[in-house]
Amino acid sequence: MEKNVMKYDCAIVGGGPAGLNAALVLGRAKRTVALLDSGKPRNRIAHESHGYLTRDRIKPGEFRKIAYEEVLYYPSVQHWQDEVVDIARTEDGFSIQLASGESVQARKLLLATGLREELPEIEGLEKFYGKTVFNCPFCDGWENRDRPLAVISSSPHIFHTVKLLYNWSKELYVCTNGKQSLDSEQIEEFKARGIQVFEAAVTKLTGQDGQLEQVHFADGTQISCRGGLIGPELINNSSSFAQSLGLETTEAGGIETSPFGKTTVEGVFAAGDSAYFMPAQLIHAASSGSKAAASILADLVEEEWEAAARN
Repeated sequence: MEKNVMKYDCAIVGGGPAGLNAALVLGRAKRTVALLDSGKPRNRIAHESHGYLTRDRIKPGEFRKIAYEEVLYYPSVQHWQDEVVDIARTEDGFSIQLASGESVQARKLLLATGLREELPEIEGLEKFYGKTVFNCPFCDGWENRDRPLAVISSSPHIFHTVKLLYNWSKELYVCTNGKQSLDSEQIEEFKARGIQVFEAAVTKLTGQDGQLEQVHFADGTQISCRGGLIGPELINNSSSFAQSLGLETTEAGGIETSPFGKTTVEGVFAAGDSAYFMPAQLIHAASSGSKAAASILADLVEEEWEAAARN
C-alpha cells in the first residue's frame, strides 16, 4: 500500500540562520514548511558569534536553540533532522529524498545549506581553528585586535584580506604557504607598512591550550604570533543539487539569484551562503532568508489567487 506523503508549501534544505529565518516568516504566514537540517552547522566549532544585533557574543549552540524554539512555536513548521540525498522535480513541485529513506514533497524549494570548509593540511591547525585561528576579520577581528597575527592563505584574494585585517592589527605576518599569491608590487606595499611576507610552505602550528604561538615553515623559519587568520577553501553544500536542478551559478560558486532569492529555475530559491560566499555572517544570512521567504510567499499567493478565479 502506498504511503500517504504530506505535501508542504515549502521545503527548506538547511537549518542555519537563512533557513531558520525563512521558516519563521513562512510559519507566521500560516504556510506548511518542512525544515530539513542534518544538524551539522558550519559554525559549530566557533566559541561565539558576532555582529548580530541583540545576539552579539552568543554561543552558536545557544543561537540555534533560541531560533528553533521560536520557529517551532508555529505549528505549520515541521523540523526533520535528516540529511537530504536527492532532489527531483515533479509535475507540481519537488520530491526530496532523505538519508533515512523518508520522502518529502513540496510546492517550493529553498536551498540554504551554506558552505563547508576544506582547511589546508597543516600540522596542529585543528587545535587552534575556532579558538585563536579564524577566517573572518568581521567575526573575530575585535577579539584579536592589536595582536601579532599570522595570515595563512594561498588565495589570490590574500592581498585584500590583509588590507582588511590591517584595520584591527598593524602587526601582521603574511604566509602564502608555498604559493606565489602576491606580485612584487603588492609585496612592496606590505613592506612599506612593516608587514613581513613568508612564501615558504607552512608545516606546523604550535602553542598551548588553543592559543597559537608559533608558525613553522618548511625552510626552517619560524615566527611568533598571538593568533592567525586562515584561508580555507569554501565549498557550496548545494552544488550537487544546483547541478541536478539546472541552476545557474556565479563565478564564486554560489547559486545565481535575484535580490529576493529567486534562482534561474522556477520554484527554486536560495539564501545565505548557498547564494553568496561573503560576508559569511549570521545577520546577512538571516536577512537573505527573510527576503527569500517573502518571495516564496508572493509566488504561492499569486498561484492560489489565480486558481481561485478558475474555480
